[in-house]
Amino acid sequence: MPLPRNLHIYKVVLGDFIAAFLAWTVFYFSNTYLFVDLATSFTQEFVVRSFMIASSWVILYALLGRYRNIYRLSRFKEVVLLAGISLGGAMVIYLAFLFEDPDVNRFHIYTKPIGTYFLLHFLFSFVIKTAVLSHLKKLVFNGKIYFNTVVVGSSANAREVYDELESNNRHLGMRIVGFVQSELSQPHSFQEQIPSLGSFLTLPLVIAEYEIQEVIIAIEPSEHKLIEQILSSLEGEKVRISILPDVYQILLGSVKVAHLFGTPLIEMKRDLMPFWQELLKRFIDLAASVIILVFLSPLYAFLAIMVKISSPGPVFFKQERVGWQGKPFYIYKFRSMYTDAEKTGPALSSDDDPRVTKIGRFMRKVRLDELPQFYNVLKGDMSLVGPRPERQYFIDLITEQAPHYKHLQRVRPGITSLGQVKFGYAQNVQEMVRRLKYDILYIENMSLAMDFRVMLYTIKIIIQGRGK
Repeated sequence: MPLPRNLHIYKVVLGDFIAAFLAWTVFYFSNTYLFVDLATSFTQEFVVRSFMIASSWVILYALLGRYRNIYRLSRFKEVVLLAGISLGGAMVIYLAFLFEDPDVNRFHIYTKPIGTYFLLHFLFSFVIKTAVLSHLKKLVFNGKIYFNTVVVGSSANAREVYDELESNNRHLGMRIVGFVQSELSQPHSFQEQIPSLGSFLTLPLVIAEYEIQEVIIAIEPSEHKLIEQILSSLEGEKVRISILPDVYQILLGSVKVAHLFGTPLIEMKRDLMPFWQELLKRFIDLAASVIILVFLSPLYAFLAIMVKISSPGPVFFKQERVGWQGKPFYIYKFRSMYTDAEKTGPALSSDDDPRVTKIGRFMRKVRLDELPQFYNVLKGDMSLVGPRPERQYFIDLITEQAPHYKHLQRVRPGITSLGQVKFGYAQNVQEMVRRLKYDILYIENMSLAMDFRVMLYTIKIIIQGRGK
């Protein structure tokens, strides 16, 4: 069994903390003209401030995602990033000095010391981070830390990847436990080196049984039609996925070699957004939900009354949908249809739908029926922006034509989505499949900037009354 990998993450965190603490301590005692006399400067206040500054650096690194995938970090890239981060952090402290000193004419006094602090922080961080990463890479190279790996494929490409990883890629720490065949009917080229673990259709079972951390897809060009099925079978699995590219993908510039002399592989993106953007996105969701639920409460009350007098039935419509990581939840809306709208079974809305009430038709045009979904956002079931959640009944129909629909469950569903603003509401399963490409495009390009653009488009649609 591999050593507990989380234990080694603490080494990186502790190293960054010590580097930041030492840098601030040396800086503090080397600038006596900014502070009190050395004999009286080592106080509890100094210790507390040093601890807070060092902790702030660690939090900054965490928000920037520097503690993810620590065993594959490039020391050269880390040094370059450290230079930029150290400079940015020094500038923040410089501004803090200016904020504490009301005399604007004294800004030049802090310029030289802050330059010194930047050099000190970069130097300590460089030495300690390089030492820690070298230690971790040695553990990986010596096999004390490894990643159980399975190869998908059984022909020449798979054998080539296996031989390359076994001979030249010990620094990656991949321990290949076996392969799964893309076509069981075809003979494999591994002979007795590693065992066959069955068909790719059983990948989830293989991953669970052998505690797989990495999957390498190395199928033949003639088998590329299977890529979608293979990736669909891996959806939701917490593994790193890499694909052996063909010459056309290399020519198109899709292939980036992460390590010098490494096997060229296309690595599937696991982290859709930087960690700090994920946190900020959730904060924006919470803040917007609270503001809208509080300040629009009179509008909620008015719409509730209008729904109640428009037709018999409850004010709110509750329906089970499938959301993030395939978990079901109840979505809430203002009721816009008559209560017996689906007495003949599940059905999608359409233009001039007779099931829709008069007030419901108006609410749909300006999206007012979806205001209660801010409660779903507050609970964490949904986000402001994300693919629209569907019922399991329609998901089953969609996945028959587009197995990659499961890709949408990697993120929280949203009140609005790129699919809605670019395509609109779907009236049948075929349109839902066509809309799917926009939602996948959103997921592969997720960012706060993308969310902002989608929300602007949504506001435009509301103003134009193009909802339905």
